[in-house]
Amino acid sequence: MKIGVCIFATEYAIRIDELAREAEARNFESLWVPEHTHIPTSRRSPFAGGELPQHYKHTLDPFVALMAAAAATKKLRVGTGICLIIERDTITTAKSVASLDLLSDGRFELGIGGGWNAEEMEHHGTDFKTRFKRLEEQVRAMKAIWTKDVAEYHGKFVDFEPIWAWPKPVQKPHPPILLGGESSYTLQRVVDFCDGWYPRGRAPEKVLAGMKELKERAAKAGRDMKTISISAFATPPDKKVLDDFTAAGVTRAIFLLPPEPRDKVLPLLDQYAKLIR
Repeated sequence: MKIGVCIFATEYAIRIDELAREAEARNFESLWVPEHTHIPTSRRSPFAGGELPQHYKHTLDPFVALMAAAAATKKLRVGTGICLIIERDTITTAKSVASLDLLSDGRFELGIGGGWNAEEMEHHGTDFKTRFKRLEEQVRAMKAIWTKDVAEYHGKFVDFEPIWAWPKPVQKPHPPILLGGESSYTLQRVVDFCDGWYPRGRAPEKVLAGMKELKERAAKAGRDMKTISISAFATPPDKKVLDDFTAAGVTRAIFLLPPEPRDKVLPLLDQYAKLIR
């Protein structure tokens, strides 16, 4: 099983390029960053963890941050965990993904999700109730852009006539698309149009139960589970959990780092590196 790390990249955390170099030097497989374009001052949408942490308001643009990380390394994979594509233009996002994949020599993983903050997505013109229908159309439209010289897509939320758009991604047919969430709806969407599942690993028993359901849904759809990765985000840095995940066939465990300066982060990185097999 592969081991990665994730951090909320902010102006007060360890620089993302420095963290990338340090992570690669310690043989971590990947580095992930989440995304929030902004946080509305309205607190109408409750945060599941209680009071919203300060760093949610301070996240760097994920594609800019990951390009800095990729430029500072040679083997480290970089990924969004997660990118809120429902708050982004489809065509420009497809170009950002392809550009980052090209410049990183095919080291990019696109983690995506529907988001939880209704006010945030409303500011981008997205309705909370239809966000997953929009997300599916965006994924299918981006796949067309990445894989075809002349691409077009006609849906309810994404609609464009034939276009030319380059660059194309290095990874073929495109970078892996991993969908976050734990519901049965999420698992079915993974089977239908994604390359991987990106569950929260802080509740390992839910990941293991979800994998069982995912395998059942994949078998029913005629989808080979070898084509679906499982990346458990915020996995506890615990040997037993890692052993259980390895035995169950989890592809990757991702440890969450605090958005703190290097003197706080690097000792944790050293500690977590001891768990790399």
